Amino acid sequence: MISKVPDAQVMGDLDATFNWAGANGGDLMHVGVTGFCWGGRQAWLYNAQNPMVKASVAWYGRLVGDRNDLMPKNPIDITDKLHGPVLGLYGGADPSIPLESVEKMKAALATGSAAARRSQSVSYPETPPPMHPQLRPSPRKKAGGEQTAQPRATPNRPSRHCRQARSTCWSAIPRSRSRAMRL
Repeated sequence: MISKVPDAQVMGDLDATFNWAGANGGDLMHVGVTGFCWGGRQAWLYNAQNPMVKASVAWYGRLVGDRNDLMPKNPIDITDKLHGPVLGLYGGADPSIPLESVEKMKAALATGSAAARRSQSVSYPETPPPMHPQLRPSPRKKAGGEQTAQPRATPNRPSRHCRQARSTCWSAIPRSRSRAMRL
């Protein structure tokens, strides 16, 4: 179902959410976007669309690929339009996002907007999807065949990925007025 949703509709939905937040007491000077998988791709695209976005975190998500009427652009196509830095987090053993595409994105970021040049695409070797431990049990198996335990993030102890995101990308957002933006 999600593959049939046009990017234009997603951008419109995110604009509506942004406007609703502003009309209901949200601080639009401290806007960040994050997304997982399909949403990671959308986090890149919305960052390029809305000049109020200060930073984004894309937890994997396709960077390159075929274009069509529903998806006329890919994140690699919009690096010159990014408004805030993006932290892209990718698994080195994710077959759906080859490391070659992550390397292409790194090269595109180096020649993109000022925000693109402050962005990072980080690959975690031998990490399969899903990367984020709160979503599902680990797909990795121990030698005996049982699943490995992964630490979960809690409000008092963010995951390693969240700590990296906070120190890298979210540092662009002043924290004095926006507790909700803290990871």
